[in-house]
Amino acid sequence: MIPPAFDYARPESVEEAVRALAQAGEEAKVLAGGQSLLPLLRLRLAFPELVVDVGRIPQLRGVREDGDSLVIGAMTTHHDVIRDPLVRRHAGLLAQATATVADPAVRHRGTLGGSLAHADPAGDLPAVVLALDAELVAAGPAGRRTIPAREFFLDYLQSALSPDELLVEVRVPKTDGWSFHYEKFHRVAQAWAIVGVAALVRRENGQIVEARVGLTNMGATPLRAAAAEQALTGAGDPQAVARAAEAAAEGTRPAQDVSASPEYRGHLARVLTRRAVLTATGMG
Repeated sequence: MIPPAFDYARPESVEEAVRALAQAGEEAKVLAGGQSLLPLLRLRLAFPELVVDVGRIPQLRGVREDGDSLVIGAMTTHHDVIRDPLVRRHAGLLAQATATVADPAVRHRGTLGGSLAHADPAGDLPAVVLALDAELVAAGPAGRRTIPAREFFLDYLQSALSPDELLVEVRVPKTDGWSFHYEKFHRVAQAWAIVGVAALVRRENGQIVEARVGLTNMGATPLRAAAAEQALTGAGDPQAVARAAEAAAEGTRPAQDVSASPEYRGHLARVLTRRAVLTATGMG
């Protein structure tokens, strides 16, 4: 299909982009890699009056260290996230999960910030940044503000970004010393995950002393499996991990759709949590 008509702006700085968004208000959409917005436009599921293309803003790309965190520009592509040595060394879960996103063509065009701002609970990366306790930095007319990942995803395809704000960077705490694994189930290669699990665990003396479990596609937003995280504390063998994983679906409200029932998604959350934690710890 042919997209509806819209005006087009291609700013060369964050400030210029914010001005364009502020002038257009709720009638504007940001174009990053285009892997989420362009299909919506072609299917006429979005009708912006203005599309703001941020592809020419150099300060929105790249990865740098800032103390105990990595700062990743919102326009950094999936491909660059996967290959970046800082991400691989200090945030391996993000690199591993990003490598499972769609296909090489999408990973070369799609961006970390675009994926997060789209706020699709079936996307792989929102649950990952939740598990990493990341922070997202937005720029608007009043300046910059930092939004914890746990407060960023509000509802299905809805984030905490205001219409006049631009996501500019993602701050990811380093997870040196943590084990990790991203496990997901999908029907065919390159399809959306029916359920995904992002697991981070820290062990001492063979026992898990802290666990974080992010869930993909188990509700209207990405979620943390809080009950399973608590139950995993103290687990030191596969049987204990399996018992803790039974709590993975507690407090979730997975959707009923053509891919799976809520009950089946709950089953997958329990199975995939067990697999992800066992793989991360080397117990499996």
